[in-house]
Amino acid sequence: MDDTAATLVLRPMGEAEFATYLAYFVPDYAAEIAGNYGIPDGEAFARASREVAEDLPDGPRTVGEVLLCLVNGQDMPVGYIWYRPDIAARSAFISDFHILAAHQGQGYGKRALDLLEARLASEGITEIRLRVASDNARAKHVYETSGFRITGINMSKRIAPS
Repeated sequence: MDDTAATLVLRPMGEAEFATYLAYFVPDYAAEIAGNYGIPDGEAFARASREVAEDLPDGPRTVGEVLLCLVNGQDMPVGYIWYRPDIAARSAFISDFHILAAHQGQGYGKRALDLLEARLASEGITEIRLRVASDNARAKHVYETSGFRITGINMSKRIAPS
């Protein structure tokens, strides 16, 4: 791990940071929708916006969702994690995990997953689940080197309107 990643801290996301997060996440998610599902860009952006609004109606205060900023020793955001704990199942599902481009390749991804795992373990969570896009080699590498394994493959097919 890079020494800079050693200073990483996970902290709750504030309202102002949520706006910055959405500015990154919605276009990124829309691009994933467009690329993976063959949906036109405008339609994908509308779908991404709608889904995020439905999933996070109260922003970082949405009950049942946890939004964290990954911050370095200078309290500068280097990334984000959004996850949904399921206490009954003793699991958590990562909805989004992102290291900002300027901070990639410095060990922050692996360190963030280690910190998240420790946090979740202290809360009685015994499993972390997530979905990763098939073309996201960087993310797959980080997850696999952090001990994640592939458990299935998502598939879809567009149906032409009748």
